[in-house]
Amino acid sequence: MGSPVYIQIHNELRKSIEDGKWKVGSKIPAERELATQFGVSRMTLRQAIQTLVDEGVLERRVGSGTFVASSKVQEKMAGVTSFTDLMQAAGKKPSSKTVSYHLTIPSESEIEKLKLKEGEQVLRMERVRYGNDVPLCYEVATVPADLIKGFSKAEITSSFYHTLESKADLHPGHATQRVSAANANERIAELLKIRRGDALLRMTQISYLQDGRPFEYVHAQYVGNRFEFVLEK
Repeated sequence: MGSPVYIQIHNELRKSIEDGKWKVGSKIPAERELATQFGVSRMTLRQAIQTLVDEGVLERRVGSGTFVASSKVQEKMAGVTSFTDLMQAAGKKPSSKTVSYHLTIPSESEIEKLKLKEGEQVLRMERVRYGNDVPLCYEVATVPADLIKGFSKAEITSSFYHTLESKADLHPGHATQRVSAANANERIAELLKIRRGDALLRMTQISYLQDGRPFEYVHAQYVGNRFEFVLEK
């Protein structure tokens, strides 16, 4: 099974950036030009670009194009808390809607962040997370496939952290997180029941087990006026 075409393009574009073909702050070629170069539809090319935007590698500037993102100030937030625990602590009923769920070949970013070995597969799932039936967050979570053997889809999508602890005796430890501002595109706006262009808080997180192994790589987009992060120093 080969990786999806948009992931292959993602990997090639990312390598071009890492190799210095496009410097920080420089504008990359237009989508039409890149789609022709890779021999794919603009929809497929746009999906690859959006993945790099979600990772913070690229940034879109309205009316100007897409640029290699500059470095941003990073703040560490204390601890690793599951969305379920977070909602319950806030007195809200947590729930999730699974948008997609499949085993696949990891992207270069996922291999790097999750420290995967050659040939390892991952589970990649898209979910909308709710508090009291109000959509708060859209996320794409990737976990090593070997880690979730024997888990049912329901156990993983409803409360992954609780399943890890109760069924595998694996306990989350710390996480590295990056938070930045973004605006909702048409698809995300529809999923989160907001307007296109509304403010989002975009978070990229790598979560580690207590023994230091990375077990989850997440790109999440939170509705700006429904969610806030509290930093502890």
